[in-house]
Amino acid sequence: MQVIILENKEQVAIEAADIIKAAILAKPDLVLGLATGSSPLGLYQKLIDANQNKEMSFRDVKTVNLDEYIGLEKTHDQSYAYFMRKQLFDQIDIQLSNTHIPSGMADDLQAEATRYEALLDELQVDLQLLGIGSNAHIGFNEPGTSFTKLTHVTDLAKETLEANARFFDTIDAVPTQAITMGIASILKAKRIVLIATGESKAQAIRCMVQGPVSETCPASVLQNHPKVLVIVDKEAASAL
Repeated sequence: MQVIILENKEQVAIEAADIIKAAILAKPDLVLGLATGSSPLGLYQKLIDANQNKEMSFRDVKTVNLDEYIGLEKTHDQSYAYFMRKQLFDQIDIQLSNTHIPSGMADDLQAEATRYEALLDELQVDLQLLGIGSNAHIGFNEPGTSFTKLTHVTDLAKETLEANARFFDTIDAVPTQAITMGIASILKAKRIVLIATGESKAQAIRCMVQGPVSETCPASVLQNHPKVLVIVDKEAASAL
């Protein structure tokens, strides 16, 4: 696990975008794993700028997303399908048929999880982008999740509901379940880039980088992956 500590979130976004741009230039049909939430917003804007400036193309890139809320239509403004279109896909030259997000509205959620895992195995993720929760979750793999889990339906932890409440009218409106790539699914990626900014992530970064590998700190499992790059600002690195 390599850790890069930068001055601020702008520099984190630039560094991560440069890595993704280089990966796409080296392999135009890259399979790219994407994340949602506030962490990747700056990075996505850098990728939009690079694409619109003709520095690189997403035409042949395939994407897979980590997770989706259960019970939100993809047109709901807090669904991750909507987030990805608004924050990235609608502003770049990607083919929407090459973008993949698990469905939180499937009639049979277990069958959807199985389908999505098979898709991951078929595509084989070249580079997976991750954020990290304040409780060190990756995807929606909350503390206590087995490291052997594949794509599955999960109940969201109280701290996750509280952290996401700012995006909804009330905390009661926050979906309590999600469908997420499992930790074993994430670890199949050939390369992983995790980004984090802000003091609220400092303890999670510490347990991920320095703590024992334990299911109480889901991100700590990344210590076992051969190719992980962690890009953080000084605040997120303040407990290291």
